[in-house]
Amino acid sequence: METLTMNLFTDIRALVLQAIEALQAEGILPEGLNTAPVTVEPPRDPLHGDMATNAAMVLAKPAKARPRDIAEALAAKIGADDRIVAAEVAGPGFLNLRLAPSVWQALPGAVLAQGTDFGRSDMGQGARINVEYVSANPTGPLHVGHTRGAVFGDALASLLDFAGYDVTREYYINDGGAQVDVLARSVYLRYLEALGHEVEFAEGTYPGDYLIPVGETLAARVGEQYVDQPEEVWLEEIRNFATDEMMKLIREDLKLLGVEMDHFFSEKSLYGTGKIEAAIESLDAKGLIYRGVLEPPKGKTPEDWEPREQTLFKSTEHGDDVDRPIKKSDGAWTYFAPDIAYHYDKVSRGFDQLIDVFGADHGGYVKRMKAAVSALSDGKTPLDIKLIQLVKLFKNGEPFKMSKRAGTFVTLRDVVEEVGPDVTRFVMLTRKNDASLDFDFAKAVEQSKENPVFYVQYAHARICSVMRKAVEQGIDVSDAALARADLAALDHEAELGLMKKVAEWPRLVEIAAKGHEPHKVAIWLNELASELHGLWNRGHDEPGLRFLQDDAETSQRKIALARSVAVVISAGLGILGVTPAEEMR
Repeated sequence: METLTMNLFTDIRALVLQAIEALQAEGILPEGLNTAPVTVEPPRDPLHGDMATNAAMVLAKPAKARPRDIAEALAAKIGADDRIVAAEVAGPGFLNLRLAPSVWQALPGAVLAQGTDFGRSDMGQGARINVEYVSANPTGPLHVGHTRGAVFGDALASLLDFAGYDVTREYYINDGGAQVDVLARSVYLRYLEALGHEVEFAEGTYPGDYLIPVGETLAARVGEQYVDQPEEVWLEEIRNFATDEMMKLIREDLKLLGVEMDHFFSEKSLYGTGKIEAAIESLDAKGLIYRGVLEPPKGKTPEDWEPREQTLFKSTEHGDDVDRPIKKSDGAWTYFAPDIAYHYDKVSRGFDQLIDVFGADHGGYVKRMKAAVSALSDGKTPLDIKLIQLVKLFKNGEPFKMSKRAGTFVTLRDVVEEVGPDVTRFVMLTRKNDASLDFDFAKAVEQSKENPVFYVQYAHARICSVMRKAVEQGIDVSDAALARADLAALDHEAELGLMKKVAEWPRLVEIAAKGHEPHKVAIWLNELASELHGLWNRGHDEPGLRFLQDDAETSQRKIALARSVAVVISAGLGILGVTPAEEMR
């Protein structure tokens, strides 16, 4: 029985559910049992079998029966299926299953038939998800922290797409705050400089070299017209010009990493357009806006606390710790108000789920943002906020020095120029988003087992090398020819072990997509590479395990297995946005 994904775990779960239905029909189990909690997964200890199910444990209480009795009845039913060679009851009522080798041997053929679509899931059912990431202030080039957020957001978007969701990649341009005025003033100084004037960069301006060309472009465009003019003459013009130039720079930086957005949303478009007012009005209509004085906080004072009457959002009704100000006592909006309006816009665009990828310094913002989205959507649209921890850069164990161009920080471009986009992306995805990450440039390009990028790429390159040698020997290794190979003879435990690892891929895609955890793909690819290298190394002592044999037919069988591994590595690296290596230089 083949499903869209050839997800064997789903197939065997369907078999368990059939067995439960059969026991219900015989009156051994009562009708109306909730089977949603029934799982089929790899056992903790591989010696226990290939798969284990908790069915008897979760059904015992509602069925008013002993777990072991249910497990034995299920074992008798499931064991009758020709895919199952043993169904053993263990402990209080777990059921361990061993599958026939033929089940695993059918797998490489299915992978070769589907190509890199193997493992795609329809779990998402086309639900619309908005993933907002990077969203860096348009005041300069992207730094290394933004790089990690960009890679994470992009890989998460690709993973969700692979799992059957309809994904929009979005960038929120923070072009409404005071920082863009500072940018305009900094560009103005570079503009004067380009015209030969002496200038001084005061405290609080952006001194990086990256604004020199922006000043020169402006000087070429407007000549002397802004020299000796007061701010009100040029501020808005230069602000708009500088923001556009910075966004061009940011888009170029992202392109270096292979990150392309579907949608850019400008914060500025919320001001003076009635959009903030409309969002607040929608909360007011729900009775969630009031005038009041916040209690002084215990311990440290938050930046938005004022001991006077303000307009507040009743965020505590939606899970926040305290209510939040949306308007200051002088009538100006707080920085939270445009964020509410922006998420109101997202909700009204009809997304089924929202994901925001923020820097770790936004931790205090999570609850209020979730409360706002819950209130705006009447609890219908979930918002998941992923915090990105810092990256520490090293080179040969020494901290990596700053970039001249940016003045004070290491830019995305510095990192990509040092190790290339593939290594950058893979390393950034080897740890969970909320764990800090040490990135050593020397280790990242080292050709060793300790380096996950190299280890996975080397597995793919090894398989490509075998295929090139096979072609030289006149063996047809096209996917169509390999898919026809009879794999029943591949019955060595090391070969079956590799097939079992490949079989986990569709399941892993769903687990990683459910948890919004693209790093799980990188970690699993490392495990798959380890199995491939293990089989390769055993071929040194046991020539019968080598992928290239004396006759073409045996070689095709072996290579069909190796090629199915390469296809899955390609699909996994595709999600991470990494190009698979054909050969290692």
